[in-house]
Amino acid sequence: MRNLKLLAAAMLGFATIGLAGCATGFPAKVSRYQAMPAPGGQSFYVLPFNGPDPAGLEFTHYATMVNEAMLAQGYAQAPTPAAATMLVRLHYGVDDGRTEIVSDPFIRSPFYGGFYGRPYYSRFGGRFGYARSPYFYGWNDPFWYGGGGIDSYVVYTSHLDIDIRRRADNASLFEGHAKAHSRTDELGVIVPNLVEAMFTGFPGRSGETIKITVPPAKRST
Repeated sequence: MRNLKLLAAAMLGFATIGLAGCATGFPAKVSRYQAMPAPGGQSFYVLPFNGPDPAGLEFTHYATMVNEAMLAQGYAQAPTPAAATMLVRLHYGVDDGRTEIVSDPFIRSPFYGGFYGRPYYSRFGGRFGYARSPYFYGWNDPFWYGGGGIDSYVVYTSHLDIDIRRRADNASLFEGHAKAHSRTDELGVIVPNLVEAMFTGFPGRSGETIKITVPPAKRST
């Protein structure tokens, strides 16, 4: 009986850690191909993948995040596409989700994997004005999906694509693709994390796919 009580206490503690781990970060997988010039006076302008300068408020909101990330790299924001050295095209989205069923999310979850490797410190030193280092390699982190004994849940797959070309001759300078799984389909939650993952270690090694977990934002006290 004593052993059973100890086992129950241990499982309760493990579940508590799992629930607390929901705030451990946002796992993403990022692939990048690049021939980016070192910052030296180049300017950029962010556009949607297809179409002219957008009027949509949602796109403008996320384009502002990319603007700030590019500024943090040392590039300058141009006032118009015609005045830019580089055109940065942005696309993002999330699917309709799929239902996953597990008997034990801590042992048999297809998402189990946790953090990978050593801490990864980014030259992109924080999200839009405050420090957010270190970043960790990680993908399919079970704590992002939740835990605590659930048997089924909906998993959404999201993506963010960034294509950077030299305006003068349309030469490709950067092609990046980031994707993630989550239990939310809210773009307001997903896209900022994908942007941050994309610019972690930007522009990265060409042809490399890395696994990054973006740490959660600090709560205000």
